[in-house]
Amino acid sequence: MPRREILISGFGGQGVVLAGRILGYAAVLAGQKATMLVSHGTETRGGYVRSQVVVASQDIDSPLVEKPDFFAALSQAAYQRFIPLVTAGLTLYDPALVTPGEPITSRHQPVPARELAEAKTGSVLAANMVFLGVILAGLPTISREAGKQAVREIVRRQVEKNILALEAGYALAESRVVSG
Repeated sequence: MPRREILISGFGGQGVVLAGRILGYAAVLAGQKATMLVSHGTETRGGYVRSQVVVASQDIDSPLVEKPDFFAALSQAAYQRFIPLVTAGLTLYDPALVTPGEPITSRHQPVPARELAEAKTGSVLAANMVFLGVILAGLPTISREAGKQAVREIVRRQVEKNILALEAGYALAESRVVSG
């Protein structure tokens, strides 16, 4: 697989770091190489947070995401901050939290993650897993089983609810033919 760059950003408490960890681990389980960088504000919860994940079949020379193939914007602030980086990739956003700005210079796909998470699990807390399912569906070298195994090995609570949300993301991607 060629180098794929994934940027997930939002605010603290949305599971941005967890989604990045699971994505990287799923890639490793699938025989790929992966790196992850995390940055966040000084706040404990509610502040800025970003996961940068790079996945490739070859050694990765730099862990920096410079031109994301996938950008998951989990907040309006994240969208505004990072949308200039997305020139050829796919921007995923929850329309309940993000209103795309003008002009739109990259492909955009709404992902009603909070709505789907609540419908599938009874809580919006698994919205990050919906986004992750959409992203993983667009990375064909990482199997669905590797994604679910990574969730099982990393998530500590409500594992099955997180897998239900992950599956909702896969289903959404498959119904819309999402690819990076």
